[in-house]
Amino acid sequence: MSARYKQQATLASHYHVKNKLMAGYDLWLMGIALLILCIGLIMVASASISISAKEFDDPLHYFWRQGFAAVIGLSLAFVILKIPMSFWEFISLPLLIGAIFLLILILIPGIGKEVNGSMRWVQLGPFSLQASEPVKLCVIGYLAGYMVRHRQTVQTDFAGFIRPIGVLTLISGLLLLEPDFGASVVLFATALGMLFMGGVPLVRFFAWVSVAVSALITLAILSPYRMQRLMSFVDPWKDPYDSGFQLTQALIAFGRGDWFGVGLGSSVQKLFYLPEAHTDFVFSVLAEELGLVGTITMILLYSFIVWRAFVIGHIAERVEEYFSAYFAYGIGLILGIQAYINIGVNMGVLPTKGLTLPLMSYGGNSLIVFCMLLGILLRIEYESRQDKRHINSDVVPAYA
Repeated sequence: MSARYKQQATLASHYHVKNKLMAGYDLWLMGIALLILCIGLIMVASASISISAKEFDDPLHYFWRQGFAAVIGLSLAFVILKIPMSFWEFISLPLLIGAIFLLILILIPGIGKEVNGSMRWVQLGPFSLQASEPVKLCVIGYLAGYMVRHRQTVQTDFAGFIRPIGVLTLISGLLLLEPDFGASVVLFATALGMLFMGGVPLVRFFAWVSVAVSALITLAILSPYRMQRLMSFVDPWKDPYDSGFQLTQALIAFGRGDWFGVGLGSSVQKLFYLPEAHTDFVFSVLAEELGLVGTITMILLYSFIVWRAFVIGHIAERVEEYFSAYFAYGIGLILGIQAYINIGVNMGVLPTKGLTLPLMSYGGNSLIVFCMLLGILLRIEYESRQDKRHINSDVVPAYA
């Protein structure tokens, strides 16, 4: 009886290990990402119900569109889970060429679609493609490939550091012609962070950070509409019915939320008081409906994904999968930076920028691209776990 029990236990153990290896994906990361996505769908439905009913005579118009984008994004993420990272490394340079081509294409009259004075979209039948979203994935892939091909020169030679900065300057210039200042800031910050993680000397890194910050501040000051946003950010209550209207309404939403919120679906600010309530300012509606507890919970969920991305990158680096490591760092950086900026804008601690909250704000292009990036991150974790080389157990979390 004892021998039979041991045999059954051994078979069960082997089945469990095999099943885990076949699944093989970071269930914590997958679960938290899906949780944020589901909360986002709920908040888009809640924040857009009034404007959807008014504009389309369908209270759930934006919810259905966001849900459709979520299905596409999750489907692409599932496909990406099966694609080895060697493929992404192979096409890292074509990704850059494709990104530059797309940004140039969108600026051509008749091809690019202008909305609210910005030329950021290409119309593809009933759908619109926002160029800056896939460019994020392309730039991260290119930089990860570049840092592998020129790893030594990036760490020791000035030319190895300045070449990708030159490429990023070109891409940022094309984004500013749309104009899309927010995407330029996010991409530049992500690129500098990836180069830092790649071993760029601190003196050189901080010198270029200072140059980049100075250039971005200069661009903001020289542009009248950006300057107006800066001034309204400093004191939104000075002109609460014009330039400071959006921020003051967002702050009112935070104030009404108190500790536990007014209840899901009970926001008053979304009733045509807060502009862009379902896109850039969905976090303010969440703060009003779920309160301080809800906002802190969301910040912790985003923090977990960023932390996990860096852990996955560190593990990949330890097993000498450098392309995967740098790609993981880039995903963690771009998601964390964009989420931080969006939340900071909603809370009034950063100037207003047109950046979505990853996985939450209404916007199919953003949702699909971030689903793809998380699919790549899960693939990186999977490949690192299956790697047969040994790594020290003290750098791998218990669930990794």
